[in-house]
Amino acid sequence: MTVQARKEAARKAGFAARKAAHMLGLGHAGHLSSVLAGYRGVPVAGYAQMRTEIDPTAAMEEASAHGPVCLPVIEAAHQPLKFRSWTPGCAMVPGAFGAQIPDEGEWITPEILIVPLVAFSRGGGRLGYGGGFYDRTLELLRAAKPTLAIGFAYAAQELDDLPLEPTDQPLDMIVTEQGVIETN
Repeated sequence: MTVQARKEAARKAGFAARKAAHMLGLGHAGHLSSVLAGYRGVPVAGYAQMRTEIDPTAAMEEASAHGPVCLPVIEAAHQPLKFRSWTPGCAMVPGAFGAQIPDEGEWITPEILIVPLVAFSRGGGRLGYGGGFYDRTLELLRAAKPTLAIGFAYAAQELDDLPLEPTDQPLDMIVTEQGVIETN
């Protein structure tokens, strides 16, 4: 089986596990808030929850009281993400793929990214939607300065045998509703 076929099978399993956890109402951002509390004032990129993703909004709101928070903006296919300033209650508009983005605001370079995902491995592997946006972005940011990538997911999204490629950027930690997983 090719890597792409393995990734598609893993995505199918990850989406099913995420949907089941979401339907049970398991998601909360308490552990994520605790992690971010150790980085007060550092620019943080969150994301606007879509479909069955675990929702980071509560942790983002708390972080915004102590420093800049931003959301990803897709400007074009095969390009890195850009990040626009976000504050609780700011005007939002639909962006690419239906994700909500701030209607206006300054561009920010985050040092911490809260990364949505479809599946993860305990060692820091991440399987996203397949567009490569976070991989390109993390590679670019990490080339300039240390950048922390925090995967945020339901514990049920963990897969033991996650197919990875050399271009897949690792997560520094994974935060779930059950706790924090430090990666190798």
